[in-house]
Amino acid sequence: MAAINSIQQIDLLPQPGKTYFNLNREWREEFIYFLLVDRFQDSQARSPINQPGRVAGIHTPDNFYGGTIRGITNNLDYIAGLGCTAIWLSPVFENNAGAYHGYNINNYLNIDPNFGTKQDLIDLVDAAHNYQLNGAPFPIRIILDVVINHSGDNWFYKNEDQPGVQPYKYFNDIRFDFGNWRKPDRPVPLELRNLDLYHRRGSIASASGYDTYPENQHGDLSGLKDYANDDDRAGSELINILIKAHCYWIREADIDGFRVDAVKHMGPLACSRFCSNIREYAYSLGKRGFFLFGELATPNDDIYNQYLGQNTSVSDGNNTVFFGINSLLDFRLAGAGIRAGLRDVITGNASPQTLFERLQAQQSRALNRGELGRYLVSFIDNHDSFWQPRGRFGAYASDQQVIAGIGFVLCSLGTPCIYYGTEQGFSGSGADNNIREALFDKAGPGQSLLNTHCNIYQEIAKIAAVMRSHEPLRFGRMYYRQISGNGKDFGLPVGPEYTLAFSRLLYSQEVLVAYNVSSSARNDCIIVDAAFHKAGDKLTFLYGDVGGVQVQVAPSGALFVQLNLKSGQFVILE
Repeated sequence: MAAINSIQQIDLLPQPGKTYFNLNREWREEFIYFLLVDRFQDSQARSPINQPGRVAGIHTPDNFYGGTIRGITNNLDYIAGLGCTAIWLSPVFENNAGAYHGYNINNYLNIDPNFGTKQDLIDLVDAAHNYQLNGAPFPIRIILDVVINHSGDNWFYKNEDQPGVQPYKYFNDIRFDFGNWRKPDRPVPLELRNLDLYHRRGSIASASGYDTYPENQHGDLSGLKDYANDDDRAGSELINILIKAHCYWIREADIDGFRVDAVKHMGPLACSRFCSNIREYAYSLGKRGFFLFGELATPNDDIYNQYLGQNTSVSDGNNTVFFGINSLLDFRLAGAGIRAGLRDVITGNASPQTLFERLQAQQSRALNRGELGRYLVSFIDNHDSFWQPRGRFGAYASDQQVIAGIGFVLCSLGTPCIYYGTEQGFSGSGADNNIREALFDKAGPGQSLLNTHCNIYQEIAKIAAVMRSHEPLRFGRMYYRQISGNGKDFGLPVGPEYTLAFSRLLYSQEVLVAYNVSSSARNDCIIVDAAFHKAGDKLTFLYGDVGGVQVQVAPSGALFVQLNLKSGQFVILE
């Protein structure tokens, strides 16, 4: 079959006789495994190491290393064994030379040959949808990372190819002259070979430019050419091309969701039109729960609120514009270089107040505190170094802290997501490529780091199983709990030595989650809900300990349980 290179060649009618995958499970019930296709596994059969301790990931050149889509299909057991029910793939479309990460796209209608073929993607999705764990159905959803704010570096500015000419930088919103296409047959679809579809303002020139209009929406991202996705004729033509190109992959491969890259750099109308049309097309195929979540790297909750929940709109003159996405990656929760957050709290490097403020800032976003979980994808690590200057979480967190960090993500509000390698204690730090280690070693006979004996992997799997089997941890309201050292004087924790605790409440059920942040053992008393318990009741450990603890009454009449926790101990009780 001849290669498709134009949207005119795309057929978006449902495939004859095909029943498209649909699942009633809500997205906030999923546990997403985010992987870089190039760094997960290649297509070779490899023997994994088997040891309880963590390992260092395999350092790779800043180039394609060899991971494939087939390598993912061959190792679904490993991902499912961790408890993950969805897989987010880094961009798989054809990229320019060296762009192993996938964000430098030159062909939206073909799989990058380094990763495999279109059929390989179809086979992965089919295997995931029909996956069985221990003989029982365990369907896994597949999410593609899509890049619609900008194209790859597929052309250059006038004279930029000449020796000594510096790359063009954004300045006063000046539009610069076009030079030429880098390849005669790229980008694809060929309809993208139209100069009017690009802003042509040069690369964003300063750190502030990434958050300041118009530079943040008109400038190129490190040489990746910004699309002119404005509210005009060219913007309409552009977004229709991108909509059709991405609907093609839903039709062909039965994809379940898109992670939308760089949404803060897109105009709101472009974001809305893309997401709304993608969702409607999925509906037309019978896919009722197509998931669209965006990357919005900012510490500003007011900006988050424009995209999510009841406040999903901005005013543009007399018009109201809706962004159309379901959810956002919760950079504000993760914190680190953007603002102190979960990574810093878990390791004892920040006050828990940052977490309390985070939850409070979300209150206007949903019908109740449980529904907030629909609107955020929570995480503690990912593939970009700009927001995590200290590197991966495992670079400075102990095994217990890594387990507690992922445990928090699994048990708190949001759709939990884990970055590949975190479950093995990867500890890369530095530039982007240093935190994108490989889970396989091509040297010599080769080795796989898909170690299911690793203590971190096994403990995360146990917590994920508790989350999956206890509805309050998926749907319940969330409240941080007051603590006391004497059973009388209760308050939210402050300072470096404390027990961090929260409850998830669903109708008549309470699940209590607690973690000893301090470097020594603690026996704090923790408030529980008086509407669900009475004195003498027993809360039973679901994870982290055995047996249970008795509900007691404080002089004020408040109910509490006293937990004796070792340093770094993470527990769940019901």
